Amino acid sequence: MTGDRPLKGRTSRAIAIALVAGLTLASCSGGTFRNARGNIGFGDTPIEAYTAEQIYERGEYELERNAYGEAAEFFSEIERLYPYSEWAKRALIMQAFAHHKDKEYEEARAVAQRYVDFYPADDDAAYAQYLLALSYYDQIDEVGRDQGLTFQALQALRTVIERYPDSGYARSAILKFDLAFDHLAGKEMEIGRYYLKRKHYTSAINRFRVVVEDFQTTTHTAEALHRLVESYLSLGLTREAQTAGAILGYNYQSTEWYEDSYRLLTGQGLEPEVFDGTWLGAIYRQMVKGEWL
Repeated sequence: MTGDRPLKGRTSRAIAIALVAGLTLASCSGGTFRNARGNIGFGDTPIEAYTAEQIYERGEYELERNAYGEAAEFFSEIERLYPYSEWAKRALIMQAFAHHKDKEYEEARAVAQRYVDFYPADDDAAYAQYLLALSYYDQIDEVGRDQGLTFQALQALRTVIERYPDSGYARSAILKFDLAFDHLAGKEMEIGRYYLKRKHYTSAINRFRVVVEDFQTTTHTAEALHRLVESYLSLGLTREAQTAGAILGYNYQSTEWYEDSYRLLTGQGLEPEVFDGTWLGAIYRQMVKGEWL
């Protein structure tokens, strides 16, 4: 099984069979139709006349030609016609995959969750859980959008990592988890910059503090510390500004953010220096001395 598609041991022969089956089954009228019961069929022949394997092959044929919606329908019909069969199990994971490729994320989540619920010990359960997580992750859009999906993606990715640590999907889940985590920090930075630009310094500090306290491993920490220096200096809170500058110097001395903070501090006759008694003093002990309290 690959990270893109839940298939094992696909061969050119299997693809050829699927193509031939698809062309043959569609030959009567060139496609699919809905019979009197509203169910999908092949040409003039109702789908009930075909075996689970034939329907499955047609579903794969639709995937090969990127007709993901039709593929999902064929795979779902196997579930209806041949419940509890091995083909139904295989079709269920393929149905989730087809929905995801068609960007029908809610449907993909529902089907993937059903697979995990029905077959928790199956080899493909890890992929189903990973696909469920992807259905959230792939909806994470620009930083300015609502972050609810990001939190859900983090939870689902964590499940992959913790429940299936030895699977082929754990490493990819870890990478995506880090990116989603960084995304959340980016949202806090965006709001903090908004407040800072409008001179709402206390509100800005609250946002930058969240990044420094809760998102220390992200790419936004250095800038957050610099913005704290700016904000605290604007409020005349020099000890806090100096402590933020000192942490920035210890951890990110080669960055432009430290250069800018150092210039701001020295411009007011100050130097980066750690002062206890502030929340930043505790951060210094954590980030620099490794004293986690």
